[in-house]
Amino acid sequence: MNRKHKQIIAFTAFRIVGIIVVALLIWILGFIIYNGAGTLSIDFITTSPTDGMTNGGIFPAIVGTLCLIAGSMIFAFPLGVMSAIYTNEYGKGLIVRIIRIMTNNLGGVPSIVFGLFGMSLFVNTLGFGDSILAGSLTLGLLTLPLVIRTTEEALKAVPDSYRSSSLALGATKLQTIRHIVLPAASPNIITGLILSIGRVSGETAPILFTVAAYFLPKLPTSIFDQVMALPYHLYVLATSGTDIEASRPLAYGTALVLIAIVLLMNIVAAIIRRKFEKNLITN
Repeated sequence: MNRKHKQIIAFTAFRIVGIIVVALLIWILGFIIYNGAGTLSIDFITTSPTDGMTNGGIFPAIVGTLCLIAGSMIFAFPLGVMSAIYTNEYGKGLIVRIIRIMTNNLGGVPSIVFGLFGMSLFVNTLGFGDSILAGSLTLGLLTLPLVIRTTEEALKAVPDSYRSSSLALGATKLQTIRHIVLPAASPNIITGLILSIGRVSGETAPILFTVAAYFLPKLPTSIFDQVMALPYHLYVLATSGTDIEASRPLAYGTALVLIAIVLLMNIVAAIIRRKFEKNLITN
């Protein structure tokens, strides 16, 4: 068998695997849409659950999910980007290797461990209680390794010639990072933000111990309030509701809304990414 035949076989195998992955994705989405589309309505999205969560809507859970996503990103994104800037642009030697090893290890910790840690530190020790603040900080810690890794890879992708040219023109290292490196890396950094939002929006275990309420049909008024959240609400409807069979359509509708929110955020982030890319090309 010559090299050309081996190449054809390899590419064919890759195509088959790719088709299988896409087919599985389409099948899962189709299944959720088929079972959940009939539940969607204006009332379902804009009202609170009623009758033991067998009727009504999921508006408090939507608001709670958006609060947790925003809170976790406010914490994790700046800290993750600054950590990646340090490890890639400033740090050297043993300390950088230790940071990267610890980041990789942190990224492999199960999410339920983060939930227990968040309950111990933020809920009990710091006295935040079951609140948006405690849940957001816990989710921020959960997604921090992902933000650091993706940002660091984005910074590595910026050619060193950009840095050398800026420094040669008299710019300081900080000015080079701020005005040259970060704008060039921003499209890929936003990609990391998209991945982080996708992970945070679907986590159940961390919010179970820190913020999620079983049934709370009202909107939060401060960061120290409990909230309902779509992932936990979906878990409750599917496993421990007052009438699981009656709430099953609501569970599929909740799953569809959660997917739609993640998709919408990805679209917005992709638009922002494209805008950065156009500005980079223009400049």
